[in-house]
Amino acid sequence: MTPGKAYLSSDEIRPLAERSDAMGLWLILHCWGTIALAVGLFALWPNPLTFLAAVMVIGSRQLGLAILMHDAAHNALFRTRALNEFVGEWLCGRPILAELNSYRHYHLTHHRFTQTDKDPDLVLSSKFPTTRASLRRKFLRDLTGRTGIKQLAGQIMMSVRLAGDDDAVKAAASDFAQAFKARDLWKSLPVFLGIIVAMGLVGDWWWGLAFWFLPFLTWFQLVLRIRNIAEHGATEQSENPLQNVRTTVAGPLARLLVAPYWVNYHLEHHMVMHVPCWRLPDMHRLLMAKGLGDRMRVASSYRAAMDEAGWNRA
Repeated sequence: MTPGKAYLSSDEIRPLAERSDAMGLWLILHCWGTIALAVGLFALWPNPLTFLAAVMVIGSRQLGLAILMHDAAHNALFRTRALNEFVGEWLCGRPILAELNSYRHYHLTHHRFTQTDKDPDLVLSSKFPTTRASLRRKFLRDLTGRTGIKQLAGQIMMSVRLAGDDDAVKAAASDFAQAFKARDLWKSLPVFLGIIVAMGLVGDWWWGLAFWFLPFLTWFQLVLRIRNIAEHGATEQSENPLQNVRTTVAGPLARLLVAPYWVNYHLEHHMVMHVPCWRLPDMHRLLMAKGLGDRMRVASSYRAAMDEAGWNRA
């Protein structure tokens, strides 16, 4: 089912859903190029500020790779299917320990049953609204690496099928980052480690640990959580496509550090899930022009979305 067909005609949807190999290639080059520029900035001016900036930007681009893999899961990253599958798997998913096919199965189930009892992501969104103290604890766990380490430990245990820390396994199976985690870690780990080694060969030996592993454990986990909360946290638990998902307005800084590649247009994505990410702003403008703005759940910023999720509650 395509919820957007209740509001948009086939003639309106068709141009929005047009895919482009050239644009897909540009997005991949932009994502990896931004990562390279962040490392290069530190190489040119090595200091604590450029180090912190590199970690934050790279962590956001790791989310960017996840978002581009997400587009590939909807067959929307490239027009050519072979490119869509190969790039989505090896240049987007594997570098962040994810798998395209397993993610596709999980995510399409989410689309089919959004905010209903059969939605696999309902366990995440149903926790909200919560309190500022609860959100602060979650964000602190992310920024200090505790969430990432617990996730990684759970992935390892599931991959080798060994009994162990049940909490770690449960975290890997159900926490916010699960949608972008490969169950069989050994398939993606060589790519992940290869990036770490390559960075170490290009620069100092510790660069891969500092500029791939550290962002993966910290900033990537934080923006994954913020993204998930903004998309479905404290929204209506119903089948209303205008209220069971949220779009968040994102300025340049938010797009750089929190919401890459138009991921903030989540309501529009749920309207017609095979529309490429770069066309979602056009869909947003079209829906607004149809007078649907007052009926759509739109947050004016990520801070406003977090307020709805509980940041402004004691």
